[in-house]
Amino acid sequence: MERVVEILREILEIPSPTGYTKEVLTHIERKLDEAGIKTHYTTKGALLAYNHPEPELVIAGHVDTLGAMVRGILPDGHLSFTRVGGLLLPTFEGEYCTIITRSGKRYRGTLLLKNPSVHVNKDASKKERKEENMYIRLDAEVEKKGDTEKLGIRPGDFIAFDPKFEYVNGFVKAHFLDDKASVAVMIDLLLELADELEKLPMAFFFSPYEEVGHGGSAGYPPTTRELLVVDMGVVGEGVYGKETAVSIAAKDSSGPYDYEMTTTLIELAEKKGIPYVVDVFPYYGSDGSAALRAGWDFRVALIGPGVHASHGMERTHVKGLLATKNLIREYIEERFSQ
Repeated sequence: MERVVEILREILEIPSPTGYTKEVLTHIERKLDEAGIKTHYTTKGALLAYNHPEPELVIAGHVDTLGAMVRGILPDGHLSFTRVGGLLLPTFEGEYCTIITRSGKRYRGTLLLKNPSVHVNKDASKKERKEENMYIRLDAEVEKKGDTEKLGIRPGDFIAFDPKFEYVNGFVKAHFLDDKASVAVMIDLLLELADELEKLPMAFFFSPYEEVGHGGSAGYPPTTRELLVVDMGVVGEGVYGKETAVSIAAKDSSGPYDYEMTTTLIELAEKKGIPYVVDVFPYYGSDGSAALRAGWDFRVALIGPGVHASHGMERTHVKGLLATKNLIREYIEERFSQ
């Protein structure tokens, strides 16, 4: 197993729905600290990693994932919920999850359709999968609201779904490859570059709020001149992404990315024989989009490994992960060799 895949497996196993990213960020912080890489947190909670005093290039990816939150306790003691991010509910139906209380207690559950048994509900297959038609079946002996309240569960508790990681024939299958696949690439590259970081004016930015639209809006070093966002490349109808390649985004729904940066990335992929596609994403925004809307005065480009079935049961390939890492490294060398 490539190291990048092992890193990915590790971080996928740590729950990090948007708003509850402290555990995965602590894991990354410790891993980088062991390699002699300096880190610090922004006020908002992003993790920055760099050893040079004046970073000009920032590489950004987001650690937060889709998830849910307890909305209320139902009369039978089970849970209503609200989505955190764009969770594709039909894909998550039947998935196991962990409810994390504010006091640190954890309980298990399952996302189900209300009245899910086909032996009593002949219309079960026809019901629209939406929040009001679904619930979290709590794995505890509860029969009424008071029973659940005694467990310490209450509205606002986070719900983290199991990632279901599997590695087979070079493919990585799991929930939340958006964007932990890219984060694994970033960590792997950081570990490779550890001895060079003091002379490279660059930083790595691990964002905690991308899935709700504002993760990349603040917290960059004031010396930043370029932001290279590493997020998933889209694979599906109407786009050119491949799981075995790195996607270079010319445009998404927030508009075109920087022409010069994007052109350089394309030229480097061509020159170095890195598998890539250039693409336009119709329903997509990134930490770069948030940064530009917030008024940051720097250039922004977007790349990432091709990920199939985004926001559902996702899949990518180790070749796509390595193509992404190689392109970032080539861009760093191009940027700072002059």
